[in-house]
Amino acid sequence: MSAERKPWVTSADLNQAYDFIESHPDITSIDLILFDINGKERGKRIPVSSLPKVYESGVCMPASVFALDIKGETIEETGLGFDQGDSDRICRIVPGSLQPIPWKPGVAQAVLTMCNRQQSDGFFADPRLVLTKQLQDLQQQGFNPCVAVEYEFYLQDLHPDEQGNPQPPIMPLSQTRMAQTQVYSLDELDEFKSFIDEVIEVCQQQGIPASNISAEYAPGQFEVNLKHSSDVVAACDQSMLMKRVIRAIAKKHGFCANFMAKPYSEYSGNGCHIHVSLLDNDGNNIFSDQPEVFQHAIAGILKYMSETMAILAPNANSYRRFQPNMFVSMQPNWGWDNRTVALRVPSDTEENRRVEHRVAGADCNPYLVVGVILASILEGVQQQLQAPQAIDGNGFELPLDNPFPLSWPQALEQFDASKVLERHLSANFCRVYHANKYSEQLAFATNITPLEYEWYQ
Repeated sequence: MSAERKPWVTSADLNQAYDFIESHPDITSIDLILFDINGKERGKRIPVSSLPKVYESGVCMPASVFALDIKGETIEETGLGFDQGDSDRICRIVPGSLQPIPWKPGVAQAVLTMCNRQQSDGFFADPRLVLTKQLQDLQQQGFNPCVAVEYEFYLQDLHPDEQGNPQPPIMPLSQTRMAQTQVYSLDELDEFKSFIDEVIEVCQQQGIPASNISAEYAPGQFEVNLKHSSDVVAACDQSMLMKRVIRAIAKKHGFCANFMAKPYSEYSGNGCHIHVSLLDNDGNNIFSDQPEVFQHAIAGILKYMSETMAILAPNANSYRRFQPNMFVSMQPNWGWDNRTVALRVPSDTEENRRVEHRVAGADCNPYLVVGVILASILEGVQQQLQAPQAIDGNGFELPLDNPFPLSWPQALEQFDASKVLERHLSANFCRVYHANKYSEQLAFATNITPLEYEWYQ
């Protein structure tokens, strides 16, 4: 090991770098990607000749990358900016994440994760570390999570309508603008076959296990599913990279891919559905073999759902998605094969029993969403919480006896007061996250909308 080599580096890592360069003579540069608190891509582009050095010594990025708000501005109240001299931390390449980018000739990509000052552990504000900590806590109890991530998104025209608003795309074959909701429509899949096929092909090329794409509940809305994985952090890496693929391929085909929680007021919003189960150390499904653990897990998720709302619904637009009869529950409840509740237990074989968490929007950070779900499960098991009765029938028709915080300020207030999240995610992370989103919320609240001028002047 050279004097500069970091403790995480192995000979296999360096061999991977040299082998990649040798086997990809067309690659001239590498995009190094770090996902911030909002799930936005940050990073650097390096010449391919620097790849072995980055594997060996890491690459510097400022800690303040996790103080950036949705607009990319540093929120000084996080304490990660000038208070620390806007200092750097070392970032390392996540093993196995180095892949060519099919839509960028000559460019490859790799995912980064940030280290603390001692370079002995992850940086507390890195969402990947937040998730890793929850995994470790569960694994210490003999529980090994298995997850799958599903995203809904809209394809939209690159050009707005006459009022300047986003609009559904023109279908490639019929050359007519989409205007109807045709859930599970095969005709719509035929219209967008070339786009869908290329998304699946590019995902396969990058090792992203996208299983299928289906037409959803509004014009131009689709859902894409990732296969279940017991490598939970990698599954979240892949879900973020899949968004990158969808956006790029959509643009290539003349569309815009929109992952906003609520792009249209009249149509259903975009969700991020998380499927989760627990396996024992032999790979057996604990939710099937130990029904009491299954019940404790559901109870824990439900009990802390309101406290986690600021992560499940992280932006101002997120809360527009919570409306009656719009395929998202407005209060914590669960049911068997029921899409009108917050937690759905899909109909499947006993050995594949799992919980589908349906509350988060597609604008969420999946590392943090999965992290708070796992933390809630652990709380439920440790406290031996009992799940309420399953909802049978239309959950949307139930009275709102225990609604979520359905506004951004309320959600942030409950997040800030949560001792459970502070204990699991760390007080420092909760402080940074709250400061970041609270600053955004204040800035959003001071903006005067055109509708206010129309109604009140």
